[in-house]
Amino acid sequence: MATQKKTAEVDYSMQEKILALYKLQKIDSKIDEINKVKGELPLEVQDLEDEVAGLTTRQERINSEIEELNSLIKQRKREIDQAKIQIGNYKEQQNNVRNNREFDAISKEIEYQELEIELAEKRLKEHNAGIKAKKVQLEEVANSIQERQADLDVKKKELDGIEAETAPRVAEYQAEADAASKKIDERLLAAYERIRRNVHNGLAVVTVRRNACGGCYNHIPPQRQADIRQGKKIIICEYCGRILVADPEAQQE
Repeated sequence: MATQKKTAEVDYSMQEKILALYKLQKIDSKIDEINKVKGELPLEVQDLEDEVAGLTTRQERINSEIEELNSLIKQRKREIDQAKIQIGNYKEQQNNVRNNREFDAISKEIEYQELEIELAEKRLKEHNAGIKAKKVQLEEVANSIQERQADLDVKKKELDGIEAETAPRVAEYQAEADAASKKIDERLLAAYERIRRNVHNGLAVVTVRRNACGGCYNHIPPQRQADIRQGKKIIICEYCGRILVADPEAQQE
């Protein structure tokens, strides 16, 4: 959990670093246990927040599409009005034609404008039907947002309650973890964090018990156990990649 840089130039021995790693692991394990109480709540909250955000985006898109259809309706109405004006003008011109050819030409223009009106009216019906369908979708999305938001509020309240209850202990453990991490150089601390991320239970540092690795339970040869007890270098389990340490409590006994 802790990845803090050393603030003081202190030359800690390898044994002190190993003991600090062991202590850090025990503290981080306590924090892990507290986080287990939250269970899947953080992921559920995140999923619901993402879902609400996605639904809200969809709602905005539908509203934008309705606005676009309303603009098209206004445009079609203007086209109908303009076509009607044109028809009126052409009919006046028909009263002043000099021959049948001019009359027929104007009649064709009137027929064309009438077709334009018919097409525009058809488009109007399509746009209005589109708006009606979009409003149905909008209502469905709004209901979904309301439902998901209600679920989110419940989950967030539950998560906030757990976090508020455990926050003092987490802060206390975090302070202890920060103090322990100061004795560990950055490279070793980074390796510890990397191992923690790659193992299912978060145990990057384990003790040797009953001649076996406390992480994968594979047998550790006697000479390797002797090297671990001396604490002069970092020993990694060749089977699971965890850092092996001698149990300080067992050594005190």
